[in-house]
Amino acid sequence: MRNAFAQEITKLAAENDGIVLLSGDIGNRLFDKYKETAADRFYNCGVAEANMIGMAAGLAMNGLRPVCYTIAPFITYRCMEQIRIDLCYHEQPVLVVGTGSGLAYASLGTTHHSCEEMGMLRLLPTMTVLAPADANEVRALLNASLKLKGPAYMRIGKKNEPQIHDGVPDLQIGKSIEMKEGVDVCLLNTGTTLPRVLEAAEQLAAKGISTAVQHFPTVKPLDTDFIDEAAVKFKLLASVEEHSVLGGFGGSIAEHLSDRPNHPPLLRFGAADEFLHETSEQETAMEHYGLAASQIADRISAAL
Repeated sequence: MRNAFAQEITKLAAENDGIVLLSGDIGNRLFDKYKETAADRFYNCGVAEANMIGMAAGLAMNGLRPVCYTIAPFITYRCMEQIRIDLCYHEQPVLVVGTGSGLAYASLGTTHHSCEEMGMLRLLPTMTVLAPADANEVRALLNASLKLKGPAYMRIGKKNEPQIHDGVPDLQIGKSIEMKEGVDVCLLNTGTTLPRVLEAAEQLAAKGISTAVQHFPTVKPLDTDFIDEAAVKFKLLASVEEHSVLGGFGGSIAEHLSDRPNHPPLLRFGAADEFLHETSEQETAMEHYGLAASQIADRISAAL
């Protein structure tokens, strides 16, 4: 996904001389092609991420389209005040990109996990929150986000994410997309967990449980029209995200459903409300939080 981001931002910068890329001391070789195209529009801001956000706000106020990029926890937790005031309060069109989101850097420990940042950022007025599933969605959402009038955050994976779409999909910010039809259960996914969710749906189908899969590349604004339809159509809803079960994608769905008089049960799959004190590879960390396809399928089957 990060390679797709680098390729697409390089292509866009060649077409639009207003695009400026700011990096938090990461991806320097990744952006070699970009620097060949737009050397005067690349800034390595060092390990000073909060300053980078302020700098981006100033560039945006002067009519440019800044894009800030570094590891997800460092570009979010470390910069919340600057994102809130410099970007959101002033409604500046800056795209913040966090790479290695969720548990992608599990082997480096809790300092490198980002399992709360979507929940934090979706609380901010004027902020759009995006979570693509694969490299082609990164390309689509990068293009779409650069047309927004306000700030946006896009969390992407680290590397080797499975390709879901054969080509660049026609994504609309604020709208979900149907990945699989079903009538009993609807799995609601955001971000890079989509391959696991599709596999879980197949495992449930083998048990005779007809399972739909709806993917949400946008967490905010949430596609509440589909949530309302699903609340009437299905026996059970289940949200899946590589993020805390508190406050993020599942939390936003739960908030919306709480205003409805009647709705089906909602299972939320994600990281527990805890710090993970053990270092491991991403796969092991995901299994710790019940995010393997078989774990998702077994829990849904038991709930039914």
